[in-house]
Amino acid sequence: MSLQPVLPDADFSTAIESLGECTIASPVKYKRFISDEERVLYDLDHERIRARMQSEGRALAFERAGPRERIYFDPANVKAGIVTCGGLCPGLNDVIRSIVHELTYGYGVRHIKGIRYGYAGLNPAVGLPLIDLTPDMVRSIHEDGGTFLGSSRGPQPVEVMADTLYREEIRILFTIGGDGTLKGAKALYDELARRDLKIAVVGVPKTIDNDICFVSRTFGFDTAVSTAVESLRCAHVEAVGAPNGIGIVKLMGRQSGFVAAHAAIAEGDANFVLVPEVPFELEGPDGLLAALEARMDRRGHALLVVAEGAGQDLFSDDLGVDASGNRKLGDIGALLKGRIQDYFRSRDKDCAVKYIDPSYIIRSVPANPNDCIFCNFLGQKAVHAGMAGKTGMLIGSWNNLFVHVPLDLATGGRKHIQTDGTLWLSVLESTGQPERMVSGS
Repeated sequence: MSLQPVLPDADFSTAIESLGECTIASPVKYKRFISDEERVLYDLDHERIRARMQSEGRALAFERAGPRERIYFDPANVKAGIVTCGGLCPGLNDVIRSIVHELTYGYGVRHIKGIRYGYAGLNPAVGLPLIDLTPDMVRSIHEDGGTFLGSSRGPQPVEVMADTLYREEIRILFTIGGDGTLKGAKALYDELARRDLKIAVVGVPKTIDNDICFVSRTFGFDTAVSTAVESLRCAHVEAVGAPNGIGIVKLMGRQSGFVAAHAAIAEGDANFVLVPEVPFELEGPDGLLAALEARMDRRGHALLVVAEGAGQDLFSDDLGVDASGNRKLGDIGALLKGRIQDYFRSRDKDCAVKYIDPSYIIRSVPANPNDCIFCNFLGQKAVHAGMAGKTGMLIGSWNNLFVHVPLDLATGGRKHIQTDGTLWLSVLESTGQPERMVSGS
């Protein structure tokens, strides 16, 4: 599920670092190996590809993910570690399970460590000993939401984490998390490289916001949208079931409104979708309140879907930052409810506003079947990369294929809805809302 167009062309490197020459024959049973020379095109537009070929002699492309014929690590001796960080997300347990199964059954790796409660588990001062992971231990964890290993936010001293990996003889670290986690993985990779320690760092991008750069889809996003749709349906029922009913649903999306946009399109009844990428005003003839009043006069009910990071300019107070360094957000849903009620009261018009915030329900449910399959692929591809000595990279989905993406690319910014692209145009067509709700529009 991705309507996001290709990112604008730019100069960047897609080269993937390796710990060294791969000299060990892979024990993988199914002999469909991928060569390091196999590439997946970054851009599918014919004219842009042709222009780049003419100017540079090559098309920009990612290294394709998958099993290599020869690997770097000896499965009989290597020890791997798995860590999950940041907020909860559907599919975390599925990825853990997939990694453990592929290491064990695909490669015969016998030593797999689980790192508890995020990067805190790599800091001995916190007091969280590593645990042994086996297929029996993770057999049914995919049936539950959350993460079997636990999670936490916030950085830990990178030198201490590197010391722990070296002391515990972990040679492949699988880091499962979002932007903050991947930045931590990049810092750890840099520290290990500085020390010339042959430890691979392989990321698996996780965020229901779907905002990781150079990754067309992150796991958990499909489940989040599916769960959000149920909340939108409930809010719509509440709105049409009362005179002048207005439903408001706040969904996750700190800097990017992908969940709100996709859920609104999928459910089909939303009249307004508010996302961080599109500024709006409340007051004035071109503002949201006037547009909402016009909608109510025509139909007598309305459904608003708002991403949590939308409209933050409406809050005057600086709420500081959380443990991950993210700016704390004002409750835009509660603000909208109050301002809408005040507006209609000032116009001597009745309205019944129902506000639903399903945030923690959306992120803590088990993965749906589509995400389960996707997580299984990601875990398998991550193991193939790690065993081949790939490092400083993550497994991403691009143009419906799995690829290796350098961590510095993925952490260089956030992916946003392109307001002139297909996704946002579909939102506007589905809702009928004004293209802009600001003065002078």
